Amino acid sequence: MVVSRTLIIIGAVLVLLGLLWPWIQKLGLGRLPGDIVVERENVRFYFPIVTSIIISIVLTLLFWLFRR
Repeated sequence: MVVSRTLIIIGAVLVLLGLLWPWIQKLGLGRLPGDIVVERENVRFYFPIVTSIIISIVLTLLFWLFRR
């Protein structure tokens, strides 16, 4: 019961993030200094390491607050 509820919440959050992504990009997430971008002729590799760290910190704080 708990696992199914958790999966539904995670799915809803992912759908919400997908719908809000155009506005999230305007905030600068995904193009922060420290994000790794390698561009070649036909290949573009993008690894948003700083963006991932910031999102992880924010989610950790939110989960910590909701747990209290």
